[in-house]
Amino acid sequence: MTDLRYPFSESAVRALRAGETVRVSGTVFTGRDRLHKYLAEGGASPVDLRDAALFHCGPVVVPEGTGWRVMAAGPTTSIREEPYMATIIAEQGVRVIIGKGGMGAKTQAACIERGCVYLQAVGGAAALLAKRIKRVEDVYLLDAFGATEAMWRLDVEGLEAVVGIDTVGGHVFESVKAASAARLAELTGRNG
Repeated sequence: MTDLRYPFSESAVRALRAGETVRVSGTVFTGRDRLHKYLAEGGASPVDLRDAALFHCGPVVVPEGTGWRVMAAGPTTSIREEPYMATIIAEQGVRVIIGKGGMGAKTQAACIERGCVYLQAVGGAAALLAKRIKRVEDVYLLDAFGATEAMWRLDVEGLEAVVGIDTVGGHVFESVKAASAARLAELTGRNG
């Protein structure tokens, strides 16, 4: 298992391969549909996302003292961000994407060209993933987007994920799809 720590260097990210398990630590920013659309359409990011991780997540966050506590932090379906992700990778310098369910060809091409990886987090384990969040460091665009769509700056420790898309063309989801189709053809006696 490879440990990745913020800021995420291009060399560390380019060394990863699809299917490899990683542990992410340090600063991670959340973002969902409204944030992605906003950034891709030229909105100013409230923080520098160069060499950062963008977690496709709308955490369940409650006030605690003078700050916040994350109760649940499950990944949201990443393909919804496909129309925006390549632009954000190119313009913002995002190095790590965390989500679930995979992403499309435009994101994969941007990962290869720009040195970014897509990490598959465990879906359905929002409470467990929240235990990897040590604290909420800040929140941005809360008034504009609401709690679920706001950008949360989280300090995480040992958030485990699998490399779904790497920088050399590896794509776990496409590999599984191709292997499944080949096995189905074998079992049913159909070719193509």
